[in-house]
Amino acid sequence: MSGLHDELRPGRPRPISDERVAQLVRKTLDTKPKDGTHWSIRQMARQTRLSKSTVHRIWQAFGLEPHRQRHFKLSNDPFFVEKVRIL
Repeated sequence: MSGLHDELRPGRPRPISDERVAQLVRKTLDTKPKDGTHWSIRQMARQTRLSKSTVHRIWQAFGLEPHRQRHFKLSNDPFFVEKVRIL
């Protein structure tokens, strides 16, 4: 039975290398787009020249959700508290 693990699986080989997947994950976590606060699937697909569905599958596999920020950043605006109270 242990010899079965050495054989290749049937089917088409992956068209995207592990290095490209790692680059996409690093770019998602370490950078921000020029015109926004977080990456969208379409922006990342354009930037990395991958399809939207590929970016979505990779983000799902790694549990990445760039639209959900993990840290709250308080504004540097001196009138921030007054503006929040008005709303």
